[in-house]
Amino acid sequence: MNATIDKFGHPATSIAEYDHWIVLLRPQAVTLGSLVLAARSDATAYGALPPEAFAEQARVIADIETALGAAVRYEKINYLMLMMVDREVHYHVFPRYEGTRTHDGLSIADAGWPKTPDLGSAIPLDATTIAAQVAWLKGHWPAR
Repeated sequence: MNATIDKFGHPATSIAEYDHWIVLLRPQAVTLGSLVLAARSDATAYGALPPEAFAEQARVIADIETALGAAVRYEKINYLMLMMVDREVHYHVFPRYEGTRTHDGLSIADAGWPKTPDLGSAIPLDATTIAAQVAWLKGHWPAR
């Protein structure tokens, strides 16, 4: 694992692990089901990833969209590759929707809808909520 993956709470936030990628629950939820899709390598440039990572990414994205579609019923989905603070290759994944989505007592409005995600509205999740959200999303993850 790399420093970015560690920063986003691995292993507690881990939802799905692949050969070249890992999907984590984002501990600061911008919308319900906010994720981090992180490359497992130490690459700090997207183009520095091996060709196999790009091939596998198609499957990972399909799994993300299937799981979040079932769990959150998003209307749109945003993948933001910011990499300003955390250097290793990763995306912030935000299911987008009008209004509020709720699961297991956690209600999150999409404060930026229909424009860009409002990163400043992120809700910090505690360990109990993280565990519950991870289990919930794992339950929607496609079988491999």
